[in-house]
Amino acid sequence: MTFVSSKLARTVLAATLLAGAAVAGAPAALAQNAPAAPANAPATAPTGVRGTITALSGDTLKVRTRAGQDLDVALAKDTAVRAVTLAKVDEIQSGSYIGSAAVPQADGSLKALEVHVFPPSMRGTGEGHRAWDLGKNSSMTNGTVGSVLVSNGRTITVKYPEGEKRIVIPADVPIVNLEPGDRSLLVPGTHVVLFASKAADGALTARFISAGKNGVVPPM
Repeated sequence: MTFVSSKLARTVLAATLLAGAAVAGAPAALAQNAPAAPANAPATAPTGVRGTITALSGDTLKVRTRAGQDLDVALAKDTAVRAVTLAKVDEIQSGSYIGSAAVPQADGSLKALEVHVFPPSMRGTGEGHRAWDLGKNSSMTNGTVGSVLVSNGRTITVKYPEGEKRIVIPADVPIVNLEPGDRSLLVPGTHVVLFASKAADGALTARFISAGKNGVVPPM
């Protein structure tokens, strides 16, 4: 029989516990960079819904999509609502925190399909670069604006922890502000873009909703 000293045993146990904690903590760290899901929601990619509210009954939002489909979307207690208002291109300045859906160009830059400007209180929201569903090969980049070049529109660099992207903003691209909102925005006729968790039975539960204010159509 081989005996191990108590000091060595304590050392091995501590190393094992630290390794286990690192592995267990990895999913939690990744989750902090993803949209928060309502309780009991499946850990799958959210489903995008773009359309117009037709009714709100209790915690059920009825939406007619741009394709003409009528959907029921449940609202959770922690479903975030953001207001979308019109913005001007000159509001995009060095240091601004923005998001942009865009498509790749031959020179390696991105061509913006839309730009949304966050208020200081929402800095850091969705920071990073990832695939998006606004069109073929589209992506979403959220980060801090670095340089701004004004010429036939604007060309900006957007920086985030893992890198940066150069984004060209044509003069005719829609630009909006995102602001903290609440359920008072969710009235019939309001244009929305929402992302929802989809259960095994197809039921949708909204994670967050961008709701147009004063008739604005969210472009993202």
